[in-house]
Amino acid sequence: MSDEREVPGVRRYDDPAGGWGALKATAEAIRAQMDEAFAVQTLLEANKPTGFDCPGCAWPDRTPASTFQFCENGAKAITWEATRKCVSPDFFAGRTVTELLTWSDHDLEDLGRLSHPVEYDPAADVYRAVEWEAAFAKIGEILRRTDPKAVEFYTSGRASNEAAFLFQIFNREYGSGNFPDCSNMCHEATSVGLPQSIGIGKGTVSLDDFDRCELLIAIGHNPGTNHPRMMGTLWDMSKRSVPIVVVNPLRERALERFADPQSGIEMATLTSRRVASTYLLVRSGGDAALLKGIMKALLALDAAGVEGAVDHAFIAEHTDGFEAFADDLRATSWPAIERESGVTRAELENVAGLYARSKATIVTFALGLTQHRRGTANVQQVANLLLMGGNIGKPGAGVCPLRGHSNVQGNRTVGITEKPTVALADGVERTFGFRPSLERGHDSVEAMRAIIDGRARALIALGGSFAYAMPDPAQAFPAVRKLDLTVHLGTKLNRSHLLAGRTSFVLPVLGRTERDIQATGPQFVTVEDSMSMVHASTGRLPPAAEALRSECAIVAGIASATLPQSRVPWMDLIADYDRIRDAIASVYPDFSDYNRRVRVPGGFRLPLPPTERIWPTPSGRAQFIPFEGLEEDDPTPADVLRLSTVRSHGQYNTTIYNLDDRYRGVFGRRDVVFMNRQDLADRGLAHGDLVDLESAAPDAAPRRLSGLTAIEHDISRGSVAAYMPEANVLVPLDWNDPQSGIPGYKSAPVRVSRAGTRSGDLV
Repeated sequence: MSDEREVPGVRRYDDPAGGWGALKATAEAIRAQMDEAFAVQTLLEANKPTGFDCPGCAWPDRTPASTFQFCENGAKAITWEATRKCVSPDFFAGRTVTELLTWSDHDLEDLGRLSHPVEYDPAADVYRAVEWEAAFAKIGEILRRTDPKAVEFYTSGRASNEAAFLFQIFNREYGSGNFPDCSNMCHEATSVGLPQSIGIGKGTVSLDDFDRCELLIAIGHNPGTNHPRMMGTLWDMSKRSVPIVVVNPLRERALERFADPQSGIEMATLTSRRVASTYLLVRSGGDAALLKGIMKALLALDAAGVEGAVDHAFIAEHTDGFEAFADDLRATSWPAIERESGVTRAELENVAGLYARSKATIVTFALGLTQHRRGTANVQQVANLLLMGGNIGKPGAGVCPLRGHSNVQGNRTVGITEKPTVALADGVERTFGFRPSLERGHDSVEAMRAIIDGRARALIALGGSFAYAMPDPAQAFPAVRKLDLTVHLGTKLNRSHLLAGRTSFVLPVLGRTERDIQATGPQFVTVEDSMSMVHASTGRLPPAAEALRSECAIVAGIASATLPQSRVPWMDLIADYDRIRDAIASVYPDFSDYNRRVRVPGGFRLPLPPTERIWPTPSGRAQFIPFEGLEEDDPTPADVLRLSTVRSHGQYNTTIYNLDDRYRGVFGRRDVVFMNRQDLADRGLAHGDLVDLESAAPDAAPRRLSGLTAIEHDISRGSVAAYMPEANVLVPLDWNDPQSGIPGYKSAPVRVSRAGTRSGDLV
């Protein structure tokens, strides 16, 4: 970052990630939300076998006996949920929805926990208290007179396995089949791409594999902010000199230097450890070209007789399609690879050399790889790279998609999918006596398109902030407000709750940290982490308010009111969550003996056939799938830059904990865009100038974000970054991957100009 010009709220941050800065931020989060002694006791229960699962990221737990199993951003998530602040019905009665929509996202959620169910009064433009049974009855009455195919059932990845399972059973018995969920916006490219390559839509590594790994390639993620407990694993790998190759458009502090807050030596000596041994600043949208360059270099090494570059024995025994894949690489020119990736041939050949020398390689990736117009094909190139060296199905090697939400993977495992299978229908019929439709439903983009077009008439949201997380809010927001019914289950007020339809309810739920008491006594729920470990989560805190109900109980209440002749014993199931888990095991045999196995400390791992080199593909073999060309996204004119929407260090998805982005040197503000020094100069701009961003997507709709401050950052040429969800205004709803439907949040085409020099208003 340039020091030539002082910009308010922007300054260099030279400390490492973690360390004393993380401890200070944790203390500030505690002080702002909870009684300090109470908070410490709560945090010590996080991610323990007898405690609760952190509502933040899905990184697995290392040592159950360890004292500290939480990170800085985990502490923010926990204290944010377990806050002493509360929103009463009186608060809503005194403020219109129109007024609340003018509040910032941080201020809305900082009000505290929702304490009582409320219903929208359109005449007064306010939410008013409503009793649970009255809410269920009215929701049920509206749903019964609505075409099920016109109802969208959204699921947040923070929902437990039990709640998500009941939600999908309700949806299927009701007859909708529409399942927009947060996976559609983050890792749907993984869920679609990996099954075509290796037969499953999940990662193949365990936490122990990182201890045996000889090379880690990390693509398109920022663990210091988005999955900080991974930093301990990276710290351990760096300590034993494992090469860590980072591929990312932005230089992120946590991937450069990290001080482990649990290392007494580093804390006492103010030292840190280097994380990335090689850092490749890939151009936004250049990941496929970069991966093809590494693989092209591996073919050249193999032709030169370098051992380990290509595992021909593995390829012959376990894969199909290698020759066509290799021919495509040979036909791809180095100048084109360098141009599209923004990385030099020498840098890519260096990574290929590291790969050839490694006997066990792991590739980790997240949204920087998936959220593109060809995100599915991107994921398949990661699989190709690993298959070339036989790096799936052996210790210390494999593919590791980094999930964000703590149970987004589990929700999909227990049936949150718009693409039902015969096996799922068979399991539901076997367990509950009705056979659900096999008709494909809506994903998130399709659901929002149906809402905009008027084909959808109702939205039931199990957590999250669906409309606010989606692209194109200029179309989405007014369309949601025209729905006949919106129902939101949540712990805190967010902007999507304020997009009230003709009839709207906000229903407050218990948090992960809180005791869940049902008819048979205290209950626990279960979640699945990024590495397919299923484990228990038991809240210990008293509920924030007397009227709160669990997600399971609310889903059952709505289902019972909607389907009076239901084949599902809703009230019996929620009386004892063991019964829900028995039903899950009946529908999904991989969960056999669920209740016994999940009570083992640490839980159990679901089957992952590729770890045993069993490939559940149609051919029974892993597939090499060529990437046609080099462009991840549509070609654009020379003056167009690629926008990545990113999270600040003070946020988690659409939840804004504070206005600081410490590691990038931004404090107390979010109205910035990160730019390369040369890209600024090419436009006659400098660090600190006010600029406008205008969408350059190939459609006629004007989309503009005005008055941002340009911040010089170490970011690849041709790439810019701005915070989500504010910058979602620049991403068209149809700017997505046709295979998976995932929006292209990481490479939306934009033009940048000095503020006020282009026509049009902020959209």
